[in-house]
Amino acid sequence: MMGLRTKRLALLAALSFNAALLAGCGSTTKLDETPVESRTPNPVGNSASASGGAAAGLSGSSSGAGAQSQVATVNLPPAGGAGAAGAGAAGKLGRLVYFDFDSFVVNDEFRSLIDGHAKLLAANRSKRMVVEGHTDERGGREYNLALGQKRAEAVVKSLTLLGATEAQVEAVSFGKERPANEGHDEAAWAQNRRAELKDR
Repeated sequence: MMGLRTKRLALLAALSFNAALLAGCGSTTKLDETPVESRTPNPVGNSASASGGAAAGLSGSSSGAGAQSQVATVNLPPAGGAGAAGAGAAGKLGRLVYFDFDSFVVNDEFRSLIDGHAKLLAANRSKRMVVEGHTDERGGREYNLALGQKRAEAVVKSLTLLGATEAQVEAVSFGKERPANEGHDEAAWAQNRRAELKDR
């Protein structure tokens, strides 16, 4: 009788240990949802690197109250004559969505642009669009192709959530292969971390 009780206790201890181990490895991040970032940019102090390469400011977690993002703010040119973040005159919409370093989070400033394109697609079901994902030159080819794909898919998911159908939009990635700016500094990299919305 004592052997059976010992086996049960050992089994119970092993199950408890495994449950605790799995709970420690768990994550609350939902991978099947498109992340949408809601953050007001904070200026980076003089002591911070202007490269914007610190991924710590992108994780959404802060080590204490008052922690600010370490991502440098960069002024980007308007896309195609229209404001990159929204609609221009006479219904012309921007076609570029920019991303932070190593991120595929669609920032709040591009919501009106994506919403405008989604409304156009919803109003004309025969209209088709391809979303091209791009990255800057840093990192390996395979990694950047995967990141570009995630950026394109994030925009596509936003479009479909706002009224476009899945049949109308397609996500493709070019990784770092088609830079918008050939430079090798943060200003160039910021222009290359983008998704382009193109009619097809």
